[in-house]
Amino acid sequence: MIIVDTALTKRVAAGQRPIRVAMIGAGFMAKGVALQLATAFRGSIRLSGIANRTLDKARQAYAEAGETDVAVCDDNASIQEALAADRAIITTDPMLLAESPGFDVLLEVTGAIEEAIPSVLAAIESGKHIVLMNAELDGTVGPILKVKADKAGVVYTNVDGDQPGVIMNLYRFVRGIGVRPVLCGNIKGLQDPYRTPTTQAEFARRWGQKPSMVTSFADGTKISFEQAIVANATGMRVAKRGMHGFTVAPNTPIQDAAQLYPVDELLEGPGIVDYVVGAAPGPGVFVLGTIEDPRQRHYLNLYKLGEGPLYCFYTPYHLCHFEVPNTIARAVLFADAAIAPIGAPLVEVVAVAKQDLRAGEEIDELGGYTVYGVAENAEAAAQEDLLPIGVAPGCRLKRNLPKDTPLTYADVEVPAGRICDELRREQMRYFFPDLEGKSGSSPHAATAVA
Repeated sequence: MIIVDTALTKRVAAGQRPIRVAMIGAGFMAKGVALQLATAFRGSIRLSGIANRTLDKARQAYAEAGETDVAVCDDNASIQEALAADRAIITTDPMLLAESPGFDVLLEVTGAIEEAIPSVLAAIESGKHIVLMNAELDGTVGPILKVKADKAGVVYTNVDGDQPGVIMNLYRFVRGIGVRPVLCGNIKGLQDPYRTPTTQAEFARRWGQKPSMVTSFADGTKISFEQAIVANATGMRVAKRGMHGFTVAPNTPIQDAAQLYPVDELLEGPGIVDYVVGAAPGPGVFVLGTIEDPRQRHYLNLYKLGEGPLYCFYTPYHLCHFEVPNTIARAVLFADAAIAPIGAPLVEVVAVAKQDLRAGEEIDELGGYTVYGVAENAEAAAQEDLLPIGVAPGCRLKRNLPKDTPLTYADVEVPAGRICDELRREQMRYFFPDLEGKSGSSPHAATAVA
């Protein structure tokens, strides 16, 4: 967003204090965000606090960003004292940062769901803008969190830099020049639903990431969440369970790969979200659009986009943490979300057995050994009472299930007292009050499309 740099420069020139950010998490991506804010955005956006279960990791994130004046805080009074002295804050309690006044934005970077919800809700209630680098949370309960943020008068957004935000930028550009987007796509280099933390251990070690996190990239769970977020922000759907996910020869130009999509399917209906494996430029994103005016088609052909009816627009990269500060500035200065749900959930991410599962077995973490996630239209997920993968960890199998079987609520025992389940029920009641309890065998059933 080109206007962001000018707005931040004017803010600094006017002597206004930096935008204050409280960040939850101190992992691989969080460290990148800390470094970016301390270098490229020094003076305009300030990472004022980090909450993490391990204080040493929070301290390390600051140290690697060049911040050495760090205050350990365990109550609001100490936080306010540190803010007044412009000292960096570390704490093990995310609720302290979420509830304490003085911060403008809560940035959630954990990838957790159940553990992340309380601090996000508290931050909304205390008037902080919500910026998520957490597709898993957004894809599970994002629509109801957006409702709560709207009522509180704060911005709720996922980040630019991750593929959903980059796709949404491109979608807005395409729509803004009068072309109707009919497909929002992601370009992947690998897709194998049977990858595990064991197979991905070396890759994770080489790049300093968690094996389960990189497994969720490889097994399709992450891209399913990302494309669900895009669908919920654009009104699009998936063409089928799991999306088309065409695989092409390495380095096939995305313009050529895009020809695999059936034209009639795209021109009818609200459009679809999808992905391609192996195309170039990767890892980039693309949007297919159409326009009816023959004169405009003539111009687009002149500008080397082809004869139509589908035109391929693409962004050749996504830069993750480099672009997160732009999302923060857009939220605070312009009340503009990079990407957020526009209403009811339209696409869910449902759990599928990664191996033969046995009765009594507990589902492990996302990117683990037991399940992988696939995108499915919310209406179909509701009709079949499919289990969202975001609430699957910790559930216990009631019966044996063969590999590649989609899980339903009837297949599992759901742990008692989880806030993610209550928020899912609230999401159901809010968007589909007439469907509550009618979409499957469980009151936890997935939401449906009206």
